Amino acid sequence: MAITADELRPSSGSWRTPLVIIVCGCAIALLSFGPRSSLGFFVQPMSREFAWGRDVFGLALALQNLLWGLGQPFAGAIADRFGILRVMVVGALLYAAGLLLMRYASTPLSLDIGAGVLIGFGLSGSSFNLVLSAFSKLLPPEKRGLALGAGTAAGSFGQFLFAPFGVAMIDNFGWQSALVVFAALMLLILPLSLALSTPRAETTNVPAADQQSFKTALVEAFGHRSYVLLVLGFFTCGFQLAFITVHLPAYLVDRGIPASTGGWVIAAIGLFNIIGSLSVGYVQNIFPKRYILSLIYFTRAISIVAFISFPITTFSAVAFGAISGLTWLSTVPPTSALVALMFGTRWFATLYGFAFVSHQVGGFLGVWLGGIVFEQFGSYTPIWWLSVLFGVLSALINLPIVEAPVARPVAQPA
Repeated sequence: MAITADELRPSSGSWRTPLVIIVCGCAIALLSFGPRSSLGFFVQPMSREFAWGRDVFGLALALQNLLWGLGQPFAGAIADRFGILRVMVVGALLYAAGLLLMRYASTPLSLDIGAGVLIGFGLSGSSFNLVLSAFSKLLPPEKRGLALGAGTAAGSFGQFLFAPFGVAMIDNFGWQSALVVFAALMLLILPLSLALSTPRAETTNVPAADQQSFKTALVEAFGHRSYVLLVLGFFTCGFQLAFITVHLPAYLVDRGIPASTGGWVIAAIGLFNIIGSLSVGYVQNIFPKRYILSLIYFTRAISIVAFISFPITTFSAVAFGAISGLTWLSTVPPTSALVALMFGTRWFATLYGFAFVSHQVGGFLGVWLGGIVFEQFGSYTPIWWLSVLFGVLSALINLPIVEAPVARPVAQPA
């Protein structure tokens, strides 16, 4: 039997009203994004205890970013085919297991498996990417734009909450206890994911225009110039975000700024990204999304130049966090909306997942190169300037994107 987009959505008599779906989805985004955005604060205490260089921790978190990205298309394809609930449950359990293993890690290999492999694959199944997919499938079109912004903002609010919370836990109870608490909180995703449950997709008796296989969807997407440009631009977002999240706290300490200030800078990024994500979620219905993306990437480049060109103080660090926050995850609502606009929602989680691979490859390189460059030269300066270059290039790459549904052949009667 055919399953249409309207039939995927909960009925009016269901407890899963649009408000419940949005609230539960935002709670999942908050919980899943919070701990991973705070892992940079574990670099120094764990490195001191085990005499590791920053390149050891950098490799583990770089691996996490890479596997989060590589796992996302597969998690998205499974969610598109068999429903989101199963994927989120498995993802949350892997996430919690990774945090626990990280707590007991005593060698670089065990750190790579816990913080890298398990958390990476756990994020691919429980992060805000699948929340956005659920919103696209379960909510009516008129509610999607703001909901996508709210889901992204919720992830930022998790960053705002978990950054100072993580620092306080480490300072008062030790990094081991902080990781155990983080792992326990990930289990809250299990009941919340019930609200985002989607049914198995059926392919029988579906109109030819909608009866698209996994392979056909991929061929269509990667043969579409605008999608390829969108994917390439998303690389920069991952590179900049991952580098700053992991290495900025240590960068500030190196310049005499207290570690607690680093926590508030990361928190400021999360707080101001709530404003940025919600604002972009609203204005993307008014202005062309490609122009919004271009402006975001260019603003990031300018803010980095200003930050590293003047003496680092507590004020300049927090100001940089605030400006960065306005553009932090605000790329996600227009990027995800463009994917849905171009190709519809049938394979949305899959196609957005492949775009996210590019994002996380950038994240892998940002974290990994940050650790390597620092160990080699004792400075992060080359990576800061590389971030500026990527920002300018992405600002230009997004300008030619065409904001329209992909042209598909209409089936002719026999």
